[in-house]
Amino acid sequence: MTIWTIMYILIFVIVALITYAILQIKLLGMKVKDFWTFVEANQMLDKLYQFAKQYENMSPQEQLIYLSEAEKIFRAFDHVPDMLWEEEYDKYKTVLSKYKDIKLIRWVEENK
Repeated sequence: MTIWTIMYILIFVIVALITYAILQIKLLGMKVKDFWTFVEANQMLDKLYQFAKQYENMSPQEQLIYLSEAEKIFRAFDHVPDMLWEEEYDKYKTVLSKYKDIKLIRWVEENK
């Protein structure tokens, strides 16, 4: 009997925590889907940041992959308040700078 009581309490606590998290996200004026996309984009931002710092010259295929992944990150970061990603601003800025460089290089190559 006590095991069932403990399990019910644990389930109640888990449901309450999930509900609280969803309410906090909604209080920020966001959708839960946008927040989850932001979490995934934040993980990809770390990968692109490392990639941008390591590789100076990328193949055209790597450039396309980088551009498409960076655009996904930019869209996800646009849907959340700035205060959520203030700590990641330097990484975001580095990825954005590399994105602009690649776009410029590709534009110059196309217009030769």
